[in-house]
Amino acid sequence: MLNKKNKKIKPLKPGLIGVFDSGLGGLTVFSHILKTLPNYNYIYLGDNARLPYGEKSAETIYEYSRQAATFLFEKGCNLIIVACNTASAQALKKLQTKFLPINFPDKRILGVIRPLAEEFAKKNHKIIGIIGTKATINSGAYQTEINHLAPQLKIEQKSTPLLVPLIEEGWLKKPETKMILKKYLRPLKTKQVDALILGCTHYPFLLSSIKQIMGKKIAVPDPGVVIANSLKNYLDRHPELNIQKTKNSKINYYTTDNPEYFKKLGEKFLGQKIINIKQVDISEL
Repeated sequence: MLNKKNKKIKPLKPGLIGVFDSGLGGLTVFSHILKTLPNYNYIYLGDNARLPYGEKSAETIYEYSRQAATFLFEKGCNLIIVACNTASAQALKKLQTKFLPINFPDKRILGVIRPLAEEFAKKNHKIIGIIGTKATINSGAYQTEINHLAPQLKIEQKSTPLLVPLIEEGWLKKPETKMILKKYLRPLKTKQVDALILGCTHYPFLLSSIKQIMGKKIAVPDPGVVIANSLKNYLDRHPELNIQKTKNSKINYYTTDNPEYFKKLGEKFLGQKIINIKQVDISEL
């Protein structure tokens, strides 16, 4: 392989796919990635010790995301999926344009906002509702992406900051959670949205309750399905990343907090056993 100056470029070694989230929420995306692309090696990193990201400054979110990306690349990943809407909204562009070119120029980082924006923009919707953390909503990232693709669409956004802590505590079926959900979603129903984007990877844990509250006429797709299909297409188009299928695929899990807590809730959310899990400190990277 040659570059523009006819210098040989050393090909990448066979690499893993890294998936990063502030906690357990990325498992909603990861579970669909495993179903769609089962024969690959993966690393999942949950920064549980520092969640939620949604209440933190853009500078802090970028720094946490940079540390996570450094950890995953040093572990052998050639591609990272930032399975966190807050980090995708607040840190992804800087990671792609500033961090990668200097530190890991041959590797790639993808987010979750662009695939969802593309999916919703191509549908026959008129008013799209979006729920997410304060940081995601305040960034306007979804509105910017969607209106770039489909300027005619009207966007209604709602910050829903209490949902991530409730989900991380395992309060999925508590009456308090459903009451808070109804309070958050009522204004969007009033504004007659015809589709709803779950702008946080934690929220699909509440998908059935959200669908019930919004009603059958309002489309609420599972973001994980959309993102997994988008990743499959991306890998097909980028063989230079040298992410290869394997017969004996392996998954390693890392958390910055209590691994037993991660394993207990993570297995429930992922729907399968979590075997290889370790606690790590990425704060000095």
